[in-house]
Amino acid sequence: MIHIRTFRAPDDPEACEKFIIGHKKLLEIFGISQITSNRQDWVDDTDTIVILVEHVETKVVYGGARVQMANSKYALPIETAIGRYDSKIYDLIKDDQARGGTCEICGLWNSREVAGMGIGSYILSRVGVAITTQLPVVSLLVLCAPITVKMGVRLGCKVEKTLGNNGLFYYPKDDLIATVMRMEDINDLSLATELEREKILSLRTKPHQEVLERGPKGEYPVTYDLTIPNFP
Repeated sequence: MIHIRTFRAPDDPEACEKFIIGHKKLLEIFGISQITSNRQDWVDDTDTIVILVEHVETKVVYGGARVQMANSKYALPIETAIGRYDSKIYDLIKDDQARGGTCEICGLWNSREVAGMGIGSYILSRVGVAITTQLPVVSLLVLCAPITVKMGVRLGCKVEKTLGNNGLFYYPKDDLIATVMRMEDINDLSLATELEREKILSLRTKPHQEVLERGPKGEYPVTYDLTIPNFP
């Protein structure tokens, strides 16, 4: 049984440590170590919401993601990643802050034990979008690898072509490409696919539910607990 829950990073240091270890192991498999979303200062940030995928009984962590809100204390990973290549990212974030706040879905990963179940490619990103309506934000950003751009499109994000080379950057290594994607209005899901829109709205209206999810490897039950404790 898969359990997916949310919490503010400082509220569960032990879970954050499991998140960091699992993410680091996965990145090392692909020879990536200097990725900005894997920096650990977020564990003290009350504006960072962790999405954790774990076994409902053993509490073994199978993956996760973070929704990090922009604030004056901690730079968003996307700022650190591409700011040196295009300073317009700072202005974009500042403008969205003035409109009501922005955030970044980052640090998304899943372990090999659940590979092929769609947890990383479908569920975590969907949950990231779903929980933004609990936050003081109007928009969201995500830095996508080529394989996850389709994920962003399904959710209703658009490539932010005002940055880099029509939204593209060489990151985290010179032979890898990252794409900046943005949802300008978290309440406007008109660009999302019908299936994703239905699932996101379901999770927003009913954050506690049990669903039989279907992935490439078949069906499996998921228990969602997405109301963020102690927030705001």
